[in-house]
Amino acid sequence: MPPKVVITDPTPLKASEGAKSAAKLRSKSKEAAQLPKPNLGDAWAPTSWQSKPITQDVVYDDYTGVEAALEKLESLPPLVSPFEIEKLRTKLAHAANGKAFVLQGGDCAELFDYCTQDRIESKLKVLMQMSLVLLWGTGLPVVRIGRIAGQYAKPRSKLTEEVDGKTINSFRGDNINGFDVSDRKPDPARLVSSYFHSAATLNYIRCVLASGFADLRKVDWSLEHVQNPETKERYQKTLDAITEGLQFMHTIGADTAQDMQTIDFFTSHEALLLEYEQSLTREANGHHYNTSAHFIWIGDRTRQLDGAHVEFFRGVRNPIGIKVGPTMKADELVRLLDIVDANHEDGRVTLITRYGASKVKELLPAHIKAVQSSGHKVVWMSDPCHGNTQTSTVTKLKTRHVDDIVEELRQALEIHRECGSKLNGAHLELTGDAVTECIGGSAGLCDEDLVVRYDTVCDPRLSLSQSLDVSFLIADSMRAQK
Repeated sequence: MPPKVVITDPTPLKASEGAKSAAKLRSKSKEAAQLPKPNLGDAWAPTSWQSKPITQDVVYDDYTGVEAALEKLESLPPLVSPFEIEKLRTKLAHAANGKAFVLQGGDCAELFDYCTQDRIESKLKVLMQMSLVLLWGTGLPVVRIGRIAGQYAKPRSKLTEEVDGKTINSFRGDNINGFDVSDRKPDPARLVSSYFHSAATLNYIRCVLASGFADLRKVDWSLEHVQNPETKERYQKTLDAITEGLQFMHTIGADTAQDMQTIDFFTSHEALLLEYEQSLTREANGHHYNTSAHFIWIGDRTRQLDGAHVEFFRGVRNPIGIKVGPTMKADELVRLLDIVDANHEDGRVTLITRYGASKVKELLPAHIKAVQSSGHKVVWMSDPCHGNTQTSTVTKLKTRHVDDIVEELRQALEIHRECGSKLNGAHLELTGDAVTECIGGSAGLCDEDLVVRYDTVCDPRLSLSQSLDVSFLIADSMRAQK
């Protein structure tokens, strides 16, 4: 008698109560209005942000679509592991104590279309080259963090814009709506698409790093873009010193170590859509890890002390960043640190300062002194891009001057030294492509050049050559301070 074969249907997915309440919060549909409001209490949980005021809100028309998206995300595996997050925590603790330098860089707004072999490799290449220059200049290990594999949501100062006399939703990132004006309706299915594009990007990053792409002995340098002879000579001297160091390591047989052949690379994004972050927060070893990225940050528009974003960030184990702009008061900064770093853990918080070259001298010293008095041991990182955005008088396009970016970095280095502190890192919006979105640099771009290749869908990014310009500046300045 043949054995009896029993075929069962796969267990259907089922949304958690937290997913249901998040879907209700984000929806204006009739189905959502009929759900009871959850009692979240005062203790922290991955869902406790839902009881707090939220800024940069997204409202969907279809409750069932939001619930289905969050249900799917809850069932998917983590994008990064708790082990990797703990490894980054250790490295950032070293940085907070002046024993490492952090380089964080990538696109302003990552698009799903950027998930291609060429674009991923170009970003890795520029970050590798920059980190090697910084390693030479600082004499410190460099922690590499990409704005990649998840930087799909963007806060906006205005949630709507005028197009052809009509008011439409602003583009808020590929995981909310589309850049095309006909695709501006928030779509919850994009949350799941965001996960899979992040997973594909991460998969390829891990693949190429494991295959020798990051071998320090194979870095390809070119200074053909440098127009100024004196600048080119200065850069060449730096490259000669790096090459000489690598050759010396080869001579003594020290270049066979695994650290020469690959690198640690971590991912980051602004954790703007809390329902997405909640769905990928998992418990392990008695802690809650947001497994959407190794490092997440709170933007300057979402750092309210009683707000939903601060509530979510205070409970996750990940190292976190906080953007610090001109509107941040010194006492407010300390109160914020007391909330998200209640245990005073070295490197738990990275403060990403973004003032603008004309304001850094006025604002940074007070923030440094307030943090020093508070007892919190943070990673100090300069974001010299955001505060220096302007509109070109020639093309009317948003742009940034490399001179302003360099000046804010130079002042930040000097101010930290004067205050008995230390700049521990740089946060840059950049791409590995030869775009023409920022003015200046060793390639000598001017206002008229912006239209040649202006590809950004949000803020202007440093090109490959301009990114290297900035890394040479940091390296020179830090060597001069030794």
